[in-house]
Amino acid sequence: MALRGGKWWKLVGLAGIVGVAATGAVTARNERQRRNYSPDEVRSVLHERYARSLAARDGSAELPLAEVPIGPKERISRVLRRFRRRDR
Repeated sequence: MALRGGKWWKLVGLAGIVGVAATGAVTARNERQRRNYSPDEVRSVLHERYARSLAARDGSAELPLAEVPIGPKERISRVLRRFRRRDR
């Protein structure tokens, strides 16, 4: 059965709309799952991934979680927290 005239354009348009709707649904679901994590949980997962990648690169089986460097943003926030505690 061959599609004649403008019917095939309708089919292509419908497929496009269905694709956009499916992409939106998947994005919304992923966003809901992402928001369920607290910032501390996200940070700990990222640190764990970093430690695993270091262990894989070095060929060791252990996870060197103590070797995860603290970034400048974290250092500044720690210093600011100390000053805020002193003011109270």
